[in-house]
Amino acid sequence: MKILVCVKQVPDTNEVKIDPVKGTLIRDGVPSILNPDDANALEEALKIKDEKPGTTVSVITMGPPQADDMLRECLAMGADEAYLLSDRAFGGADTCATSTTIAAGIDKIGDYDIIFAGRQAIDGDTAQVGPQVAWRLGIPVVTYVQDVKLCEGKVIVQRQMENGYEILEVQTPCLLTAVKELNEPRYMSIGGIMDAYAKKVTIWNHEDVGLDPKDCGLNASPTQVFRSFTPAPKGKGEMLAGTVTQMADLLTERLKEKHYL
Repeated sequence: MKILVCVKQVPDTNEVKIDPVKGTLIRDGVPSILNPDDANALEEALKIKDEKPGTTVSVITMGPPQADDMLRECLAMGADEAYLLSDRAFGGADTCATSTTIAAGIDKIGDYDIIFAGRQAIDGDTAQVGPQVAWRLGIPVVTYVQDVKLCEGKVIVQRQMENGYEILEVQTPCLLTAVKELNEPRYMSIGGIMDAYAKKVTIWNHEDVGLDPKDCGLNASPTQVFRSFTPAPKGKGEMLAGTVTQMADLLTERLKEKHYL
């Protein structure tokens, strides 16, 4: 079995700040990490590899040269191969152009049974790239996957819903997007880290994957961001004091003042 995992290097959102004047992200000094949902996607692929001898796991990403570090982390966790789609022509891509590039890279790799991806990336939260990649490849997709069971030539999954889950059967090849409830990602091992830096990360540009510059990156991105900003802080809450009855009376009075009652 051959499994591909789509991963992304993202800024650690706990450290991200916004320039109050320009309204843009301040990326200087912000550490980059493996997107959390992608870590769950990779873990599920590695679990299948552990259970089924002969399974290979490859990771693929689109990003700048420094994404090599994130791919090495994936290799250290247990992935067998890593592919980096990196080219100035890919810069400024929205989800539409990103999915075009990733699908082209997957087409070049070829011969896959399952593609895993994270539900969404924490720097964009669109949850669009996985389904778009599946559409471009012409394969079925199941999103928000919280459990996976393999059968002969098909996969049975639990798809997370707001009030429960649904069980779906899908033929392979297929693409599945993972949620955090799917598993607990493993840590890198010391031996894995050493092996990761002995392996080669394959780097492809737009020519390598057969894309015209006008069909990728900013040139092929219909999405336009007009403004980004930090929401104004809400007013400070009022703390009530007194007995339960006094606080209840005071709360009722405040709600009446605001015409909620």
